[in-house]
Amino acid sequence: MHSNKVLILGLTWPEPLATAAGIRMMQLIHWFLEKKFQITFASTSAHTDYSENLTAYGIDQQPIKLNHNSFDEFARRLNPSIVVFDRYIMEEQFGWRVAENAPNALRILDTEDLHSLRSSREKNLSVQREFKISDWLSLDITKRELASIFRSDLSLIISDFEIKLLKDIVKVDESLLFHLPFMYEQLDESITKSWPPFDKRQHFVFIGNGKHAPNIDAISWLNTNIWPLIRAKLPESELHIYGPYMPERIRKMDSAKTGFRIKGWVSNVASIMSKARLNLVPLRFGAGLKGKFLDGFMNGTPAVTTSIGVEGIGDSDALIPITQDEPIGFSNLAIELYQNKDKWNETQNLGTELINNHFNKVVFGKELYKKIIELGKNLDEHRATNIIGGILAHHTLQSTKYLSKWIEAKNNLQQ
Repeated sequence: MHSNKVLILGLTWPEPLATAAGIRMMQLIHWFLEKKFQITFASTSAHTDYSENLTAYGIDQQPIKLNHNSFDEFARRLNPSIVVFDRYIMEEQFGWRVAENAPNALRILDTEDLHSLRSSREKNLSVQREFKISDWLSLDITKRELASIFRSDLSLIISDFEIKLLKDIVKVDESLLFHLPFMYEQLDESITKSWPPFDKRQHFVFIGNGKHAPNIDAISWLNTNIWPLIRAKLPESELHIYGPYMPERIRKMDSAKTGFRIKGWVSNVASIMSKARLNLVPLRFGAGLKGKFLDGFMNGTPAVTTSIGVEGIGDSDALIPITQDEPIGFSNLAIELYQNKDKWNETQNLGTELINNHFNKVVFGKELYKKIIELGKNLDEHRATNIIGGILAHHTLQSTKYLSKWIEAKNNLQQ
């Protein structure tokens, strides 16, 4: 590699205390820092109250403009060896500019999750139609997202379900894909022994960011279909819902009478999660991995979830005992786990094994480094054999490029 500079093009500034996407991005950032890369993080978005202060880590933060040639000079001057696109939208907007102005940089797409898969499932749920792969493939957003994957030198895929989908159905060559789930430290005895036990915990918890459509659907479904069934059997229990950006219609669901409490944002998820007895994750659509589900296990809090909730984890068969897709089955299982100490302990152990076996930070970090070094040495050959990517870069990027230049020219005329 010609330098140790990494440019990350963020859809937003990372919000690790507010979103799973923010946690994922900070895990990547920490990995690059451990490997002694010099990081520049650039974004077109505005900072929020939840944005991480990246300069505290020695990272150069740069605001950038959409459809503006100032990015070209910025990329040429920086001359990074790696460019990371945070979700396919950033690759669409800046991929052609990176290809022109930093042609030797390894272009990595971090998909976060397959947005198109989530959109397709949401669409099907809204019309009560069973999800089919053909529905997903027919969407325009799917074609856009797949085009970004083909154009990139490497795409980081968080879910093993999505890796299989891309390899088996779309026939993306495995040299273009790398399975990189959330990366966690191992849960050893010094950690697990510190968790509050069953008897010292109470109430149910749900954690999710209110801008994420699957979370809003899950909270609404909890409120109307699941929580009334649990509360009828456990009248002293409460469900505490945490997360930023909650819309007004969700905040209005807060009720001391029913025990359905909307608590808002919390800075320390671990302190909340470790006090709760059970984590409810009733997701009916979505993609990628479910950070809230894994957050629970990282704090020794068992969960009840759905088949969407466990998807892509790598051992979903082992999670069948805590998976229910219908409100009655879901609430009955939640009641049982809340009351049965032995089953609760079994589920806690299941979660610990899951984290240690499938999300080992050291193992994935080593493999990723090996992959990046290997690609850096053979980048021209790698690109030459990616025929579809080459075709899409030639045609699609030309159209994106000239649309962007037209918008830029129009903006200049209006000034």
